[in-house]
Amino acid sequence: MIEVNKNNFLLNEEVNTCLKNIIKKKSFANGYIFYGAEGVGKKQTALKFIKEIFKQSSPSENVEERITKNNHPDFLIIEPDSLLANKSSGSSDFEKPIKIGSEIIKIAQIRNIKRFLSQKSINSEKKIVLIIDAHLLNEAASNCLLKTLEEPSNGIFILLTSKLNLLLDTIISRCQIVRFRAFSSKRIKSILKEYLNTSKLNINTKLKFEDLIKSANGSPNQLLKNIEIWNDFSDEIISKLDSPINNSLEILEISKLISEKLEISQQICLVNLIQTIWWRKTKNIVLIKKLEHLKYLLRKNIQPRLAWEITFLKIWMEDI
Repeated sequence: MIEVNKNNFLLNEEVNTCLKNIIKKKSFANGYIFYGAEGVGKKQTALKFIKEIFKQSSPSENVEERITKNNHPDFLIIEPDSLLANKSSGSSDFEKPIKIGSEIIKIAQIRNIKRFLSQKSINSEKKIVLIIDAHLLNEAASNCLLKTLEEPSNGIFILLTSKLNLLLDTIISRCQIVRFRAFSSKRIKSILKEYLNTSKLNINTKLKFEDLIKSANGSPNQLLKNIEIWNDFSDEIISKLDSPINNSLEILEISKLISEKLEISQQICLVNLIQTIWWRKTKNIVLIKKLEHLKYLLRKNIQPRLAWEITFLKIWMEDI
């Protein structure tokens, strides 16, 4: 793992200034939507915001530790469930069919928010609900949340999302949007230099550091994931991914290795890296579009190994 020297390197100064003013004035809205790309510090900033709110009510309490360990009585965090977990728990909710490996926020979880808010606050003036990946609310859960937002309560909602367009317009209209902008390449380089243990930051010589930065799309967290994925591959594999593969046997071998060794999210990160490298070398937009379609197939969890094989074979065959 890559070691980070400080735990606040993702905090956005512009956003922090805005949230500090809200805390200072105690002008809390019922709902906030923290919106921005993956890995730009939304969750980290939300937790810091929540800790500061609770410290106003109970400065003597060990708020930092209780929020970190998720055992504060006035704090509730909602995260997506996978379908596999839903089935194993015997959930009886009427949900739309979801493919294995998909994630969703169910109506039962939102109903739990209502029960949570109906109870009196114990250590603070407000109860706080944090919803991770709020765009994964299904239709029933979204409508239930909307009703909860409309009802007067002693709660503050913070919704985190990278896909604002997937939230109901009526939910968006009832929340204050806090926008997290992508980091510039210059800022990411500065962050890496200031906060990382660079002695353990080993980047393969066949990979340009600029490629890693570009593939991260302004997300420091994504950059760290990309470096870890790339470093986890052998030099032999890296050399094969350095350019479009032109050998059918190598295509089958590397597709098997990727699908067996990496999780779907890691595979998508790897595609982003390959896109950046191959675009720099080929400037072939058709090739990049094929890799973009590969990411679509991986997100749908459609036979990942086969998706890699077909994509690489198509690229090779059309390049002959």
